[in-house]
Amino acid sequence: MEAPLTPPVPLTALTADRELGLRLLGGPGEARVYGVHASEMADPSPYLLGGELLLTAGAGPAGDPDGYAARLVAAGAAALGFGVAPVHEEVPPALAEACARHGLPLLEVPPHTPFTAVARAVWRLMAEARTRELRRVAEAQQGLAAAAARPDPVPAVLSRLAASLGGHVVLVPAGRTAAAPAGADRRGPGRPAGPRRSARRRGHRDRFRGGLEPGRVLPRRRARPRRRPPRPHPGDHAITAIAAVLLTLLTAPRPEGDAAAALTRLLLDGDPAAALAPGPWHVVHARGSGDPRALAAALGTVLLDPHGDDVRLLAEREPGPQPGWRLGVSAPAAPAELRTAGAQARRALHRAEAARTALARHTEGGLGTLLDPAEARAHAEALLAPLNPALRDTLRGWLAHHGSWDRTAAALGVHRNTVRQRVARCADLLERDLDDPDTRMELWFALRWERPPAGPSAP
Repeated sequence: MEAPLTPPVPLTALTADRELGLRLLGGPGEARVYGVHASEMADPSPYLLGGELLLTAGAGPAGDPDGYAARLVAAGAAALGFGVAPVHEEVPPALAEACARHGLPLLEVPPHTPFTAVARAVWRLMAEARTRELRRVAEAQQGLAAAAARPDPVPAVLSRLAASLGGHVVLVPAGRTAAAPAGADRRGPGRPAGPRRSARRRGHRDRFRGGLEPGRVLPRRRARPRRRPPRPHPGDHAITAIAAVLLTLLTAPRPEGDAAAALTRLLLDGDPAAALAPGPWHVVHARGSGDPRALAAALGTVLLDPHGDDVRLLAEREPGPQPGWRLGVSAPAAPAELRTAGAQARRALHRAEAARTALARHTEGGLGTLLDPAEARAHAEALLAPLNPALRDTLRGWLAHHGSWDRTAAALGVHRNTVRQRVARCADLLERDLDDPDTRMELWFALRWERPPAGPSAP
């Protein structure tokens, strides 16, 4: 999953811990904490990532409380925890007023509570929340799998997804709209509520008919009057992605038996790769101004992800150049190798754009494939020109053995002092610092690209 399933910790959970004894002096109590940072600097904002509970004993904000609070808010701090010992016996009123003025929640940390205890409590609560979120995602996946096995699977999956997200879900396929409110599947498997009928009964208009791409799944939170909309859970994206895969398989133009078998292998066997035929498959990354679905049709596939910077496709047949598109194509891959193939296709697309070609395919060979052989050899010869063949052999062996004198000497059949002398001579002739890793890397590639030496000679 792309996003970590680690929910933040609400301040109310920290203030409810009696052992910590934290007291909220002001600011929004619904603030949420994503981490802890302790600092006595006058301006710790450059070191904040956003969402932290900043802990201080008072040395930092002593000079300019208002500017201190303003900088923390600008840096995205979630709250300020002020330890009342040993510098101050109470939270300075000027700091409390500054936090209230800038809307920064202020916690009082009592003398008996070390900052490490607060940090441990935050990480413990985050770990517990992550476990709960992972369990919720797993249960949602099982529920979506069961919904996909019902006689009318698409409305059942939508209904199950709406219940998992606690809101409304709208699917916009080509030519029709289906909507399911939260909790609609609680009527039982025998009485699934019709998507359109449920939306009309609750007085909701279908505002998603126009301007949307077919096949998109749009989750909507249920409106709550006079309240701020509920925050989405970190696992909602993962649950929606699982449902999107199911709905793609269910609505794709393929035989019903194939779709059912793919769903079974995907969700019940726990192996997404098992949902695909053995292949080989080609991952394609594309950029262009055309219609992604027309591109998918031209490549003979319905497995398309049109969102993001790159259009991503999965095709069984060998892709060829397409008008209006630049394509990066992976090496043929089995279903279990698709993640690696995706990285290959992305790099191939970058090469296609750099070379302004319609299509680039992945080629084996690592970094060597990125260089022109003639230019690489010319650079190697120029760099290594001061060294005779014996010095080059010694340098090559020394680099290959990671700078070990003894192992290099054993490999070359010479004394270790000879190796030391030759390597020092190389450093003098090249005027390079051989302890610099960048220098070692450049010399190693040069030694790999040089022409074979005519024969050894003594230094």
